[in-house]
Amino acid sequence: MLNRLVYLLALLALLALAQFTLNDYYLRILAVMGINIMLTVSLNLTNGFTGDFSLGHAAFMAMGAYSAALLTLPEQYKSGITGLPDWLNALSLPFPVATVIGGLLAVGVAILVGIPVLRLRGHYLAVATLGLMVMVRVVANNWQSITRGARGINGIPALTNIWWAYGWALLTIYVVWRLVNSPYGRAMLAIREDELVASTRGVQVFRTRLLAFAVSAFFAGAAGSLWAHQITAITPSSFSFLITFNVVVMLVVGGMGSISGSVIGAILMTLVPELLRRVETQLAIGGNPLYGLSQIVVAIAIILIMIFRRQGLLGGMELRLPPLFKPRPVTSTQSETVS
Repeated sequence: MLNRLVYLLALLALLALAQFTLNDYYLRILAVMGINIMLTVSLNLTNGFTGDFSLGHAAFMAMGAYSAALLTLPEQYKSGITGLPDWLNALSLPFPVATVIGGLLAVGVAILVGIPVLRLRGHYLAVATLGLMVMVRVVANNWQSITRGARGINGIPALTNIWWAYGWALLTIYVVWRLVNSPYGRAMLAIREDELVASTRGVQVFRTRLLAFAVSAFFAGAAGSLWAHQITAITPSSFSFLITFNVVVMLVVGGMGSISGSVIGAILMTLVPELLRRVETQLAIGGNPLYGLSQIVVAIAIILIMIFRRQGLLGGMELRLPPLFKPRPVTSTQSETVS
């Protein structure tokens, strides 16, 4: 317990150092990294530990983003949204409350959708959850009176910072870790390995899969709220298949079935494209910057990982932090006293 407290204090010290020494650009990248950690770890709960290949993370992000944005939007920006009821027009909730509500809305939709959809497996489930993302985008595009359609919602307060991003990231890691190391987590792993054998051993297969789907949706919705309050303007195109694809790539690179692998994959796939993007402007052939080089390099790296390290960087393994304090050895006198 003392070791974990020391590591937590070290993380807080690093965040404080970053807050006071880095400019807004680097702080923004760090915040996006924390949001990506949330998305990757939560998706790992369904795709990695339960074995359900879901592609609906962007849909849950959109639900959390739009709902939290409307709940925190200043009144002067709500004047352009004609379909809001009077009570919602006058309502302005604190950021953490709106984020939780956004996550709970995603949970409600996940349960409603999961009841019929989670009876599917494999690529059928992937296509069904991908259809959910398409449906959410269509609704956001056409519900003009609430979402303002393709114009989107702007004027969202810039409330997300590294403290909120990494606070939620730590909460996501903790909840998923506790869940995986509980009887529910062992049931999820059993379902992933062999659903039929798990059901014959008394595992409630559908209920366990629905639990993983709902918890994953909650943190995706909360991440959508953080994302909306980071970029301060959202449109239906903000939550395209590209977001889900990027999160799946982070998960595959880090290793499915590994929480620490998810964290490493999210960090690498956030930092490496940003570093390569700066190289693009510095390198030039014939006086033309090499725009697109970062995507090519990342794509080649992903292909190599899929060929030579198919299980990802960590696979199903977990990194263990070295203990800072060793337990005191028990002396012979103490052992005699205990006996």
